[in-house]
Amino acid sequence: MARRLRLHVPGGLYHVTLRGNHRQPIFFRDQDRDLLDGLVANAVEQLAVRIHAYCWMPNHLHLLVQVSDAPLGHFMLRIASAYSRTIQLRLQTTGHLFERRYHAILVDADSYLLTLVRYIHFNPVRAGLVKDPAAYPWSSHRVYLGRQQNLWVSTQFVLKLFSMRREAAVRRYREFMACAVPERWGSGDLASHPDQPLILGDDTFVCRILNRRSPSRSAKTLEQLVSQCCDKFQVTPESLSSRSRANRLAAARAWLGHEASKSGVATVCAVAKLLCRSEGALRYVMRRHIPAASGGG
Repeated sequence: MARRLRLHVPGGLYHVTLRGNHRQPIFFRDQDRDLLDGLVANAVEQLAVRIHAYCWMPNHLHLLVQVSDAPLGHFMLRIASAYSRTIQLRLQTTGHLFERRYHAILVDADSYLLTLVRYIHFNPVRAGLVKDPAAYPWSSHRVYLGRQQNLWVSTQFVLKLFSMRREAAVRRYREFMACAVPERWGSGDLASHPDQPLILGDDTFVCRILNRRSPSRSAKTLEQLVSQCCDKFQVTPESLSSRSRANRLAAARAWLGHEASKSGVATVCAVAKLLCRSEGALRYVMRRHIPAASGGG
């Protein structure tokens, strides 16, 4: 069976997994993780990629990588081959340390960035290694919390989705991590597109990436949707963007974010800006009021 062609999108965001050959361990002492950290740091600088999240599991790696002009394969080959050679030389072994191909999913960052960050950071919890992701030292979760420093991890973009003030952003990030059951890959918000298994995004995103004509799109504008929202919930546009956290307003904001993203009128990020909120704050109320739909947009 022919291998699927990789999708290279300059500036694209990818969720990448790389597993040990036959699911065998890839780390044999703590210093091995330090070695991988150094290799990633060098590759990040040389290839101008950004790492938004990572987790080094005992027998596989998770990375949330934003590439530049160079394809993702250049970055992955550089770190995987250098790491394999060093480990094999020390252990005096031959053969493949990793599976031959890494697995990469192109991600719609507007809709799934926060979901992917949480998914990656919860891997040790799902595997039963720890009860709290903060207890696992080999992921970027502790970097987001400010408990450890790792200069090659880019936390600023994600944290600004919660707040422009770092202290508030870290607090809201912590709340975001604590407020939901961690997702499993392949289900719910983390199910790839049914026709494009290498893409995590809706039809509009897929068409944009593949340079196709967009599917049927709502003729409504965001302003019309806001008006419909105000009529439905008996609120005003000014109150929607106010600081009030009244339950009716929260429900209205959640409905607006869901309807706009579902119909293709606007992304959740765009609605959040209209409402004078961070994307993280809007997704939070969407999860509370429309749980099944919080990953759309």
